[in-house]
Amino acid sequence: MALPATNSILVSAFPSVDIELFNYIEGILDDNKSELQSTDHVYDAIGEMLHEVAGEDKDEEDIKDLCSQLLNALKDIENKHKENKILSAPVCLGSLAENFQNESEEVASIWLKQRESASNVDQRKLEKAEAKLKSKQEKRDNDKYSTGGGGAIINKEATAVQATNKKETRMEQKGSNKSMDIKIENFDISFGDKTLLTGADLTLVFGRRYGMVGRNGIGKSTLLKMISSGQLKISNHISVLHVEQEVVGNEVIALDSVLECDEKRQNLIDEEKKILHSMNSNGPSSEDSQTSGRLQEIYAELQQIEADKAPARASVILAGLGFSSEMQRKATKEFSGGWRMRIALARALFSKPDLLLLDEPTNMLDMKAIIWLENYLQTWESTILVVSHDRRFLDTVATDILHFHSQHIEGYRGNYENFVKTMTEKLKHQQREYEAQQQYKAHVQEFIDKFRYNAKRASLVQSKLKMLEKLPELKPVEKESAVVLRFPNPEFLQPPVLQLDEVTFSYSSSPTIVLNNVNLSANMGSRICIVGDNGSGKTTLLKLLIGDLEPTKGIRHSHRNLVVGYFTQHHVDQLDMNLSSLEFLAKRFPGKSSEEYRRQLAMAMLHPHFLILDEPTNHLDVETVEALGIAFTKFLRRGCSYLTMNN
Repeated sequence: MALPATNSILVSAFPSVDIELFNYIEGILDDNKSELQSTDHVYDAIGEMLHEVAGEDKDEEDIKDLCSQLLNALKDIENKHKENKILSAPVCLGSLAENFQNESEEVASIWLKQRESASNVDQRKLEKAEAKLKSKQEKRDNDKYSTGGGGAIINKEATAVQATNKKETRMEQKGSNKSMDIKIENFDISFGDKTLLTGADLTLVFGRRYGMVGRNGIGKSTLLKMISSGQLKISNHISVLHVEQEVVGNEVIALDSVLECDEKRQNLIDEEKKILHSMNSNGPSSEDSQTSGRLQEIYAELQQIEADKAPARASVILAGLGFSSEMQRKATKEFSGGWRMRIALARALFSKPDLLLLDEPTNMLDMKAIIWLENYLQTWESTILVVSHDRRFLDTVATDILHFHSQHIEGYRGNYENFVKTMTEKLKHQQREYEAQQQYKAHVQEFIDKFRYNAKRASLVQSKLKMLEKLPELKPVEKESAVVLRFPNPEFLQPPVLQLDEVTFSYSSSPTIVLNNVNLSANMGSRICIVGDNGSGKTTLLKLLIGDLEPTKGIRHSHRNLVVGYFTQHHVDQLDMNLSSLEFLAKRFPGKSSEEYRRQLAMAMLHPHFLILDEPTNHLDVETVEALGIAFTKFLRRGCSYLTMNN
């Protein structure tokens, strides 16, 4: 629809601009005029285009004045349409009222509604056409979820959808947005066909340390990936570093691997070496003065960023994470995956990004390294977002807690202990309010039901009904399902159950003695916890106990009926989650019948007398860790034993 008033305003403001652009802007205004209730609404709709048209001739205030004029013109047009008109033909109120009952269409005045002509559509042809369209749509939907062979596939990639603020986007493009705070509004995240977050908001204030908690599999790690990958947009001037993967093993020593992540320092040093090499190889030249000037600039920049102190700072970080002086000089390819993850963490701490994303950082650290990391992060000047199940770590490091639940994120000030107290009180208050409202509603409804047909109290009943409608909708507390773990009940064994007697062990590939003269005895009801630094031989001891390794010296003795249940933290990494138990065994150990695989699985399901667990709490949420502790207590009451290894 043409809007002459708005057209004249635009032409007077921009006389040299093509009329087609004006028509496009008018189309936007016409399509959205019911939603344009303020100058800001008009500015959000067409302000960006008006800025492009105006160039540098008009500033933001001028554009807003123009938007105000356009809004007034739209209101004038709308008011004119609402003026009374003379009817062009008689109106049948009976049929008109019947039409209005069956339709939800809104009109400015029923007097302008014309009687509709009878439909001449062939009902049979219409149904046939609709069935054809429906079959096409179903075929199109099936194509989305099927392969060429007809097998169903599931999208394993996480996706994010985010609402953007046009004003902030424009400020970002102009470079005028210098805030270090992060605000992501109204975003959704899904993984395949599973929705993780809906209409969520996330605000990270610069300098605060946020701990994120929530049940396993709810989407915490996925959220970190969405931020680090850029699928959730944040300001370009904010640097983000996500410690997700271990460093690649190569010839670079651990210390240099950390130093290399400071790109500015490394580029300046490389340029310095290149200039010095050129001067030494080419001899004196006419460009020496220019080269010397550049060298002076490089030295000044290196001094400004304190490049000479960088090796010492990197060494302190590596030492805090458990690297000795000798280990810092070893090539990264000589380290295991766990140690290379520590190097990745050291690189992140050395880089000092504006936003540091950590996912279960304590899983790869021993107790000494965890304590050092807690102390180090308490002095961190920029923003941290960490996912962790370690209550002590969250109590020490976090200044705020983000609770991820029910497809939303709720923020709480304080550490984890404060979060638990605040959330408990909040849920109690919410439940009390809900129950009180339900009682009040029931009381009012009882009055309404009692006097509904009493003419004298009709007005009072109506007021009560309206009052019920205006009450806010309160929801009951959604309780998360409790985690319950159970261990089977085995038969009792007479002692001794499991013993190591004067056991010494060393690997054939190395003369170094890992364990020397170890004595250990465990009976039904024993509770043993092994602690120690990484690399001190804890895993080797566990393998000796279960019989995977034979002692170099000494004797291992076990009860002839002893059944051991052994859990290692790396088992899950070796499993293909898309295979059944039988399929997995057939893939790993081919050549046997399905009956033989079933016998092996039946043996694996025997009730163990003795549980040996290697880092059982890694990757478990707080609720599951607590459930595991309760299950251990019940397991011991039945006279069973367990040995666990923790950092």
